[in-house]
Amino acid sequence: MPPPAPLVRTARAFWHWQWQLLMGGLGPADAEGNYRRPSGAFTALPPLPSEAGAADGHVLIVGRSCPWAHRAWLVWSLRQLGSSINLVVVDPDPAEGRWRFANPFEGCASLIELYQQSGSDPGQRATVPALYSRSERRILVTESARLIELLNRWPAPAGPDLEPHNQQETTEMWRTRLQGDVNDGVYRCGFARTQAAYDRAETALFAALLDANGALEQSPWLSGAQLTLADIGLFPTLIRLELVYAPLFGCSRLPLWQLPALWDWRRRFYSLPGVAETCFPEAWRSDYFGALFPLHPSGIIPAGPPLATLVQGRAHP
Repeated sequence: MPPPAPLVRTARAFWHWQWQLLMGGLGPADAEGNYRRPSGAFTALPPLPSEAGAADGHVLIVGRSCPWAHRAWLVWSLRQLGSSINLVVVDPDPAEGRWRFANPFEGCASLIELYQQSGSDPGQRATVPALYSRSERRILVTESARLIELLNRWPAPAGPDLEPHNQQETTEMWRTRLQGDVNDGVYRCGFARTQAAYDRAETALFAALLDANGALEQSPWLSGAQLTLADIGLFPTLIRLELVYAPLFGCSRLPLWQLPALWDWRRRFYSLPGVAETCFPEAWRSDYFGALFPLHPSGIIPAGPPLATLVQGRAHP
């Protein structure tokens, strides 16, 4: 026998109140229910070194599941910066809601300890990516959009220039739009508090993807003939689309195969040297479905398509 209707209504009202409370801790929102990403720490860019130094001087700290860290990891890999910047991967601790080092780093067991040791505000969230200086014993920068610019200009023995001058204007246009409508847009869908907030975010997300598909029908990369930071910014979101954002955040209006130029772009990007080594689909799904309790209370990690099916061949129904 089904439970009495008054009990169902009471349970739903209580759960909705709890959900709003939990979502407030997960991601803040404005009065209209739109998700607003909290500001980060360490946003000022440090000066570039005069030459590529030994790898023990600087450390890039990333997490496997974080798309913002993924973009920095991609630039580090594509520009072959391993000889001058070490890479350290932190792991999520869902029970504590923080990133932890596999082995103590600079005397710290967790990233929040390193933040506080570097002088951050006690209430500041500790996020990845983070560029750390061993010589200065502090975190230099954590804002991912600025960090990838720094890594692109870092002295390197090889690797592409991801800010070609003749594509600069178009690259900046795409970076600005993607940051709001796509990279942050999937979170605005998933963390929306109201139907109207979700509708606004979802509409902007797919309008941007449709426009990106149109641009890629005219050129191999988003802003022209060469790979740029605009492409770097888009890839971490799109490689997670079917695996995380469509099922968990409700970003499912169109399967990507219906945007064939974008599908082919993702396949070509994934095939670039070093890119596959930055992709960890099992970690993405485990961390998102297992950790975001307000969005997925059961903690059950559903099956998803193998990554190989998303990055091989051409788009097809």
